[in-house]
Amino acid sequence: MSDLQVIGEVADGLEAVQRCVELQPDLILLDISLPSLNGIKAARQIRRLVPESKVIFLTQESSADVVQEAVSLGARGYVVKIKAASELLTAVEAVLMGKMFVTGSNGNR
Repeated sequence: MSDLQVIGEVADGLEAVQRCVELQPDLILLDISLPSLNGIKAARQIRRLVPESKVIFLTQESSADVVQEAVSLGARGYVVKIKAASELLTAVEAVLMGKMFVTGSNGNR
C-alpha cells in the first residue's frame, strides 16, 4: 500500500486527542498504555470528536476483556505487538476497506 502517509506522531494520549482533532486522519494507530491518558480513554474521546477516523490499537495487551472493550468503543482493529510484523499491514488494509481486524481471530469481519 504505497498511498499510506504518516501525518503525525504523539507521545501521550492527550496529545493524540489534540492532534486527531487538528489533523482529521483517516486512520489512527493507538497504544493502550499511553501516558497521561490511556489509549482506551483517548480513543473514546477521538471517536466522539473525530467520528470518521478509524482506530486500530497496536498494543502488548492481549486480554480478551481489553480487546472487547476496545472493539465496543468503536475500534476497527486490534493488533498485538508481538504479531505486528506479520499482521499490522493486513490490519491497516482491512480497516481502510471497511472491515474489522483483530489479532488471532479467524478471518476479518
